Amino acid sequence: MLAVSNSDAKKAPFTAPPATDLLCYHCGTPCIGERIAIDDKAFCCDGCKLVYEIINENDLCDYYKLQSHPGLSQVKAIRSDKYAYLDNEDIARQLVQFTDGDHTVVTFYVPGIHCSSCMWLLEHMNRLNEGIKESRMNFSTKEVTIRFSSKAIALRKVVELLATIGYEPYISLDEAGKKKSATFNKQRVFKLGVAGFCFGNIMMMSFPEYLSSATGIEESYALLFRYLNLFLAIPVFFYSASEFFVTAWKGLLQKTLNIDAPIALAIIITFARSIYEILSGTGAGYLDSMSGIVFFMLVGRVVQERTYRSLSFARDYKSYFPIAVNVVTENGLQSTKLQDLKENDVVQLHNDEIIPADSVVVAGKALIDYSFVTGESEPVEIKANALVYAGGKQTGDQLTIRIVKPVAGSYLTSLWNHYAFRKDKAEENDRESVIHVLSKYFTVILFTLAAATAVYWYFVDPSKIINSVSAMLIVACPCALLLSATFTNGNILRLFSNNGLFLRDASVIESLGNADHIVFDKTGTITQGGAAQSVECTGHQLSPAEKDLLYTVVRASKHPNSKSIAEWLGSRDLVQVSAWKEIPGKGIEAYAGADNIMVGSAEFVGVPRNWSQEEKATVYIRINHEITAVHLKSVLRESAAGVMDTLGDNYGMSLVSGDNDKQRSIVAPVFRKNSDLLFEQKPIDKLHYVESLQKKGRSVLMIGDGLNDAGALQQSNVGITISDDINNFTPSCDAILDASKFNLLPAVLRLARASRRLIGLSFAVSLVYNFIGLYFAMRGLLTPVAAAILMPCSTISIVIIATGFSSFVAWRYGLRVSAEK
Repeated sequence: MLAVSNSDAKKAPFTAPPATDLLCYHCGTPCIGERIAIDDKAFCCDGCKLVYEIINENDLCDYYKLQSHPGLSQVKAIRSDKYAYLDNEDIARQLVQFTDGDHTVVTFYVPGIHCSSCMWLLEHMNRLNEGIKESRMNFSTKEVTIRFSSKAIALRKVVELLATIGYEPYISLDEAGKKKSATFNKQRVFKLGVAGFCFGNIMMMSFPEYLSSATGIEESYALLFRYLNLFLAIPVFFYSASEFFVTAWKGLLQKTLNIDAPIALAIIITFARSIYEILSGTGAGYLDSMSGIVFFMLVGRVVQERTYRSLSFARDYKSYFPIAVNVVTENGLQSTKLQDLKENDVVQLHNDEIIPADSVVVAGKALIDYSFVTGESEPVEIKANALVYAGGKQTGDQLTIRIVKPVAGSYLTSLWNHYAFRKDKAEENDRESVIHVLSKYFTVILFTLAAATAVYWYFVDPSKIINSVSAMLIVACPCALLLSATFTNGNILRLFSNNGLFLRDASVIESLGNADHIVFDKTGTITQGGAAQSVECTGHQLSPAEKDLLYTVVRASKHPNSKSIAEWLGSRDLVQVSAWKEIPGKGIEAYAGADNIMVGSAEFVGVPRNWSQEEKATVYIRINHEITAVHLKSVLRESAAGVMDTLGDNYGMSLVSGDNDKQRSIVAPVFRKNSDLLFEQKPIDKLHYVESLQKKGRSVLMIGDGLNDAGALQQSNVGITISDDINNFTPSCDAILDASKFNLLPAVLRLARASRRLIGLSFAVSLVYNFIGLYFAMRGLLTPVAAAILMPCSTISIVIIATGFSSFVAWRYGLRVSAEK
């Protein structure tokens, strides 16, 4: 820490010359204080300089040519022992995907990936160390897969190399022992390819017989085409359609008819009838219709799945907790897996590290950020021997704690063991879905009509029983109905994603449309997250020259409070600073000529105990002996007033926040007078409030942004997480809303409510086809050719109508129909 003068001598004037606005060659951060440079390239810190030296030494400077200042932020020096736990083979084994004792494969999530330069550098890591054989990056998921020789370079060294060049991987408890599942169902793509190839060829070989129905074609050609079609239909039936059979059978085992049951029934009937007609020589069958059903259903499912393969909707506390911690033993520090922590273990933590279990403070100053646990945004100072809770983040210096409860017994873990986290919302949504109900009853009704038709023809003309009943089951199968729902929902999912709302799956659409009460979190939801805050100053009033100095000092910091102050000051003249240092958890200190400036906590700045102030400030500023208190308060999102006013006309609304009641004056004006505004709410309180609304018959939509909202998000009928970066870590939820598209929330909810009408319209059109087909089939007048033509026509028209109407309605509501370029 730099020396601080507490002299009350008169301040020296600001006579230092203005500084040039020099940006770091690596990350673009303003360079202030001591000049750090190599040749004509300036750097903001030694970390960025080190990265440049590594890249330059390995002839990788094209990294800087692809994009100016490609480093996302300043490269902070890492502690030499930060990744020591990876030397523990048991821990390292949980992260490795494959190893044969030498060749090893591992995949890491790297939040800092943001541009083409990142991709280029990370895919050339083999030039940074010969032990790394290959590295491949998935830009959409921000994951890098590295293949290396464990005999040449240890896993710890690989991770340290990533951190050194500015791409520190995020390693959490959630990754431990979890096998990386494919982010995309490749088997389904293969099935789609097979179905598409066979469907196209079957249709092509069916045309000659359809188009020559009056004159006929030579029997030898007709027989050849029919058997070729049967040959092509076999892989469609046994491979491409297999997932429909499997899920339908699982439903039957549970004594229920799920959405795939009628699809499987239609496929089996069309395939069986086609085999009978081809082998008996009585017709060409319905193989084109069967393969078309499979192809179009798979298309709908693949489109829905592909949109969200890079998003995670099911995170819990394990995604935020470290995989291991340093336990103090008689032999020094020992890396221990989180699951192996026991009561009375003594753990050593550093700045920005998570408290792994409920503990008491043994040594060091505890300045705990509980924003993920309670929602309270201001760090809390905890005295020695006081209790600290799992999930809090230490924002001060080194801290030593003693475990009083194992991880499984901690407060945060007990929240996740609540029954709300054990229920399967997707399964519940599917059971309550109108599509599920319709598919179940439609199948029953169709079987009843088929049985009645069979009875009728048994007494009138028994020769028509097989033809009439099988034609009914084929032409009136519910696939057209299900296709209308699949493609309507698929298009609505696409429209939502174009407008910044990403849903877990199509079942959420109906639940979203049924919601009648919205519960909001405050911080980061209806108020701006990050640096956007209003600023009020008390105490010494800063002069223009002092504001210039303050701006110069805070603009180089990445701390949210520093960003808020810099944004409040606006663009100002820069001052030449001779020394600048940021101390994590405390503040910033700098010198400009004879002047000393400190920005940070009251203790760091040296605020006297008797210094008069109405309330504790967020940040204190000391320029020589003059003290200014800065009060930072949340500000509403620009569109919040309009959004809340529009939603208030159609929904009940409430606020649940972990912050204190002082924030009430900020949010109260945008809520209706009868709205509940609840503050100082713990996560379990939020969950219980949502539950109480549901007991009153409300369908609740919960909108939050942090881990402290996870219980309420899970308990609600629909939970939406709002995020400034949709690829960042978000709590378990049903949907993710891009924070920049918050103003579109009323429109997307309106579209969700309209989805039932859109599906109903598509159903009505498909029912017309079914009624026409049933009329002729029950009378025994439907020929195989007519049935074969009617089914593809109905399918294609349903797809066009479903996508067309939903896109038109979205356009009417002011939503973007096409994706942003």
